[in-house]
This record gives sequence, structure tokens and C-alpha cells, in this order.
Amino acid sequence: MSAERIPARLLHVGAAILASWIAWEGYSGSAYIPTQGDVPTIGHGATQYEDGRRVRLSDAPISRQRAAELAQHELENRYGACVRTSLGDTPMHPTEFAQAVDFAGQYGCSAWQKSSMARLYNQGDYQGACGAYLRYKYAAGYDCSTPGNRRCAGVWTRQQARHSACSAVVQGQTP
Repeated sequence: MSAERIPARLLHVGAAILASWIAWEGYSGSAYIPTQGDVPTIGHGATQYEDGRRVRLSDAPISRQRAAELAQHELENRYGACVRTSLGDTPMHPTEFAQAVDFAGQYGCSAWQKSSMARLYNQGDYQGACGAYLRYKYAAGYDCSTPGNRRCAGVWTRQQARHSACSAVVQGQTP
């Protein structure tokens, strides 16, 4: 069974991608730095406001509704746009797109554009792109896949989830 893929430029951030992002990111009404070496975030991991201003630790708290609005805006207009632009007509399954947007949201657009995943997707190597997610396991120079790690275990768990979801598409296990 082959996965239905369409050009990446035609894919968008829908409710499922937003819900997954919110579940992974959690909620903080106040700005904070989530992991050592990271930038300030607020709500569900937003690092910028709609007008491009960066989140600062001194910013006023926001509601859950405002957090969801910021997340939707960043995912669609920043990270989704980044993935669509970098992959253009490269065929992608919506699940692969969701994982790519999630990665770009966590690591940034520049990291996505320079990533092995973007390069391998553009080459048509879907299995290789899925496997490449597991290479991104560091936070502030620390290997987050280290057993018993309490510093950044979520980074590794998230990469494994991306790899698993992506691999399911390649293996024809995702509708």
C-alpha cells in the first residue's frame, strides 16, 4: 500500500497538527526558557508574536485562547511556510508534513532548511528522511538520548515520535 503524497506547497497546518503541537508543548501563560540554551517562549511554545516581536521574559501573561492563537499563527505562517517553501513540489504525505512542521517549530526554520530531512525529502529518499530525525538528539550540546537523562529527555522522545510517525507512512501503515 502506497501513501498518498501531494506537493508540499499545497499542504497546510490543520487542527490535528495544532492539537499535536499543543500536547507536546504544554501551556505556560507566562514567558519562560524551556530548556538550557533555548529562547524565551510563551503559551504553547510561541517564540514570536504575529508582528514579529520576539517573546521576552518580561512579557505580560497570556490566556490559553491567546496561546492557541499564537501557536496556530506560528505553525501556519512561520513553520508551515518554511517547510512548504523549502520542499516546494516535493511530494509529501500530510503526516510527513506534520512532522516536518513540528521539527521546524522546535528547532527553527533555518535548522529545518539545513537539515538532513529537508535534503533527503527533496531527493525523494523518504526512508532516509525518516531515519534522519534520530540524528537530532542534542540540546545545548548535551546528548538527550542518554539513558536516564532528566535534562532534556523530551527532546529525544519527540524525535522518536517523529521518526515513528514518518516511518509508518513509508511502510504504508498510515492512511
